[in-house]
Amino acid sequence: MRIIHFLVICALVISAAYVYRIKMDSTVRTERVLRLRADIREERNKIAALRAEWAKLSSPARLQGLVERHLQLRPIDANQFDSLKNLPSRPPSYIKPNDPDPIGAMIDVVSPDEATGSIPAPAPAPSSSAVTGGAQ
Repeated sequence: MRIIHFLVICALVISAAYVYRIKMDSTVRTERVLRLRADIREERNKIAALRAEWAKLSSPARLQGLVERHLQLRPIDANQFDSLKNLPSRPPSYIKPNDPDPIGAMIDVVSPDEATGSIPAPAPAPSSSAVTGGAQ
């Protein structure tokens, strides 16, 4: 009978320690969630302050005052504009209509080994036997 009492007491101690560990884990996680929420709230407040500052700095009235103070500009007169018929003609094109794109040809010459690494190298195209399953 003493062995059963001893085993029950050991089971109670082990279960109490397990429950205590679960409680501590949940407390730590709750504190972390609260800290993250406070950090998010702080970052949102900073973003709102930056947006308000940006709105103040880019307001048209402020910009107009800066332009008048620092730039030597004159107002535009309506007679300063010209009609479209007085535009010069389009410059001649030195590329024939059916010729390949010269810039595209230069890009095709660059090998994947010379790439900057900002984009992955292109995967090799699958062969026709791989596409059809190898059976012909």
